[in-house]
Amino acid sequence: MTDAYDDELGPDDAFDDDEDEASGNRVPAGVATAVLDYVARAIVDDPDSVVVEVEEGRHGVTLRLHVAPDDMGKVIGRRGRVAQAIRSLVRAAGARDGSDVQVDIVD
Repeated sequence: MTDAYDDELGPDDAFDDDEDEASGNRVPAGVATAVLDYVARAIVDDPDSVVVEVEEGRHGVTLRLHVAPDDMGKVIGRRGRVAQAIRSLVRAAGARDGSDVQVDIVD
């Protein structure tokens, strides 16, 4: 017994996502953006105020992290150690996407 699904599309054609990736419908540095959003929301007291802006440039992708003014110290950390750890983590996640990612923490 055959159904209309088998007649129109083969089993390999039904889940072919290569066309979507080639068409340019991807978010630049999507994994890195998701990692930055997740980590920032976990660190701060007001996770609803976390905003990540994505900007593409010649030298890669820049992610701008906005947090509440009261949470700025938590995101930066003592002597900038938390900020450096966040930048390293997000840069590694961006490398997985094949993107050069930089993180800016803005007021």
